[in-house]
Amino acid sequence: MSRMFNLKELLEGKQSVALGGHVRPDGDCVGSTMGLYLYLKENFPQIETDLYLESVPEAYSMIRHTDEVKSELPEGKIYDLFICMDCGDLQRLGFSQKLFIESKQTACIDHHVSNEAFADVNYIVPDASSTSELVYNLLDYDKMSLETAEALYMGIAHDTGIFRYSCTSPETMEAAAQLMRKGVDTAKITDRTYYEKTYVQNQILGRALLESIMVLDQRCIVSVVRLKEMEFFQAKPSDLEGIVSQMRQTKGVEVAMFLHETAPQTFKVSLRSKERVDVSRIAKYFGGGGHVRAAGVTMKGSVHDVINNLTALIEKQLDEKIEQED
Repeated sequence: MSRMFNLKELLEGKQSVALGGHVRPDGDCVGSTMGLYLYLKENFPQIETDLYLESVPEAYSMIRHTDEVKSELPEGKIYDLFICMDCGDLQRLGFSQKLFIESKQTACIDHHVSNEAFADVNYIVPDASSTSELVYNLLDYDKMSLETAEALYMGIAHDTGIFRYSCTSPETMEAAAQLMRKGVDTAKITDRTYYEKTYVQNQILGRALLESIMVLDQRCIVSVVRLKEMEFFQAKPSDLEGIVSQMRQTKGVEVAMFLHETAPQTFKVSLRSKERVDVSRIAKYFGGGGHVRAAGVTMKGSVHDVINNLTALIEKQLDEKIEQED
C-alpha cells in the first residue's frame, strides 16, 4: 500500500498532463479516468489535459465528454506528467505506454494487489473497492461537478458489482452517498451501463452458459468462447463483459473461469472466486494479475492445457483450505 498524494501539489508547475487506463477499458477504468479528466478540465483549465484510452465501449458513452478520449498517439509529444489509472503493471497501459515512459513525471492510482508501484508517485490501495473510489479521495468534493460525480459513481458501482462484492467497505458506501448528493441519477447509470445488454451480448452470454462445464467436484465452472463463435455472433471483446460474473453466481461454485480466444491458441482468461480461492495468486503465476476475488491472465496453448494448468492451482488452494479447516 502506498500513501495518498496531494493532487494540487502534484500538478504545481505542470503545463501538460496525460491520463491513461488499461487495455480493453471496463467501467472502473472509464469511470476513474473520465472522473479525473473532467475534474482537471473544470478546475485546472490552464493545464493542457488529454485522456488516452482504447475505444470506449458504447455502454459507457452516457458519461459526458467520452467523445474527447484520444485513441492515437500524438507525434513527438512529451507531457509534464502522466497519471496512469487502474493498471496493475505498465504493460496493461497498452498503446499509451510510450507517453508514460517519455513523460517528465509519472503517477499511478490503482487498487490491484499485484501492482508493484512502477511510477514516480504511487497511490495504491489493494483493499479499495475501485480506482474510482481512490480518485474520489484525491478530489476536492466542493469543486466536483455532476459530470465528474457521474463518472466516479459508475466506476465504483461497476467494480463492486453494484455494491455486492466483498471489496465494498463502509467508506465505499459513504463515497457513493456523497456522489449521489451531487445529483447523480444512480438508477439510470446502473441500468444503462451495467444491466442493459444488447441482443448480441445476450446471445453470447447464453452460448457461454449453455456450453459451460462443472469441474473439480462441481466447485469450479468453466466456459470457452472461440474465435469462430465471436465471428458467428459478430461479437466484440467488450460484448463479453459480465459473463464470468454471471457464471460465478452458480450455486455451489467457488471459482468461475471464462476463456475468450483472442488469436489461434491464445486465450484471455477471466477468473472470479467467492471465498476460498485467491485468484490473483493463480493469475500472477502465469504472468497476469488482479485482485483476490477477480483476476485475469492471457495464456497460450490448447484450450485443454490452459484449463488443466489453471484448475491444478485452483484445486491446490481448495484442498489447502479444507486441510486448514479440518
